[in-house]
This record gives sequence, C-alpha cells and structure tokens, in this order.
Amino acid sequence: MSSRRSVIKNIVAGTAGIGLLGASQQALAKAMEDQPLKGNINHSVCRWTYDFLSLEELCVLAKEIGIKAIDLIGPKDWHILKKHGLDSSMCNGAEINLVDGWNNKDNHAKLIQSYTEHIELVSKAGYKNLIFFTGNRRGMDDETGMQNTVEGLKKIVGLAEKKGVVLQLELFNSKINHKDYMADKSAWGVDMCKRIGSENVKLLYDIYHMQINEGDVIRTIQDFHSYFGHYHTAGVPGRHEIDDTQELNYPAIMQAIVKTGYKGYVAQEFIPLATDKIASLKDAIRRCDV
Repeated sequence: MSSRRSVIKNIVAGTAGIGLLGASQQALAKAMEDQPLKGNINHSVCRWTYDFLSLEELCVLAKEIGIKAIDLIGPKDWHILKKHGLDSSMCNGAEINLVDGWNNKDNHAKLIQSYTEHIELVSKAGYKNLIFFTGNRRGMDDETGMQNTVEGLKKIVGLAEKKGVVLQLELFNSKINHKDYMADKSAWGVDMCKRIGSENVKLLYDIYHMQINEGDVIRTIQDFHSYFGHYHTAGVPGRHEIDDTQELNYPAIMQAIVKTGYKGYVAQEFIPLATDKIASLKDAIRRCDV
C-alpha cells in the first residue's frame, strides 16, 4: 500500500491541473482504508475521461481507490492492464467510429472482418465485453436500421457465443451529444436484442445518455435489466461529477442495479471539472458503493 501511495503522490505532484497536495491525498487514501468498499458494485473507470494521466498512472490510481477495471481499452494497451492486475471491462477498437455503424449495410463487410478479428483477440486475452455502435440515421428510418443491424450482427454472433464474448451496443442520447444516432432509446435496443435472441448481445446502458433522452432510469433498469450488460455514469446536465450539483440520485440507481442481481461492471464516465480530479473519482466510487 505504501508504495502505491508514493506513486499516487508523484502522479498528483506531476500532473498539471489536478492541484491535489500530497497530504490531502494521504488523508483521502487513509479514509478509504478505514471504510473498505462493500463489494456489491464492481467499479470501473473510462480511460478517456482521465486521459490527463498516462494509462500506467491511471492503473495505479485505480488500484489505490479499489477500482477493478478500466473501460474502453483496445488490444494495444491490454498488456498494461495485465501488468497491474486490472480487467478490461469494455474492450474497443473493432468499431469504425461512432457514426458509421451496423445500421448501414455498406459498413457490414468492414465491420464483420474487424469484429471477427477482435472477438478472437478479446477471447484470447481472457476478457468478455466488446462494444459496438449502430451509427447515425442519415435519413434512414428506425425499422430499416434495425433490420440492417440485426442482419449484420447475426453473421458474427455465433463466433461471439463460441468464444464467450458479449457484444454490447452503447445507447447514446441524440438530443445533446450524439445528434442523429440511431440507438437513442432503450426500447430500440431491447427490440434489437430480442430479434437477435442471443445472451451474447447486450446493451451498454449509459445512465447519463438515457436520462437525457428518456428519463425514468430506475424503472427502465427494473424492467429491462436482463438486456443490460454494462453501465456507464455521468452527471446530468453537463456530463460532469455525479455529486450534489446534478439531478440524478446515483446511490438510488446503484441500489436498483444491485437488486437486479447484476454482477458486471459500473464504469465512471464523467468529465471531471473540479481542480481536484482525483478526489472527484474517489467521491464517485463512494457514492456508487452501495
């Protein structure tokens, strides 16, 4: 523990904009030791929201806080996670981008090749989850996009089942952040899962995005949790800290998730605004540790 604290102190001292003193960090670390995590939620953090730290630094910080995994990491960086004994809770790298996805048949050949390769890589590395996206509508109606998405995914789902990999569609809001994105409602994603009919196709339920587009988060989790294979957090509005400055009650949401029997990961995906960004992550983990 002492060696990890030393590394964290060096991270804090050397990272511009964090503004956290060594003594403050030690006090926070001590408080966390005094109140161990409950273990009902498996905690993760999304790489891109803490990219002011190197991945090595983020891994050290994650271990210090009690985070078990890093989200949205591709094959070239898995060796770093393995070095630190952390899981890759949501693998990426197979997608083209966020706007060109499975709802367009023109993308299928490229996506099938890429996802076939990545399913093999994810399985070989001992990981489980691989993200995918529908892409934008670009004038396409939802039913056509649905049919195209299902048709394409059915060509790789057999391999995913064989290799024990779960393909996870992330739901985005199309109101603020991802205008024109097709899978912008839980019901659309649930329908897709039903049509494919495989336990190896699930939804990444992003609480921030779905609060913006449809609300009713806890009831949605209660009703459709069997289709949800992963969760992301962030504060609404703004996608920042999940503290008392935003509208969502994250402890209540986490309680609802735990009551469903969910055993996967909950990944923090907020963009920290506070000067003390490390403390923001610690606070988020505590709020979600129910």
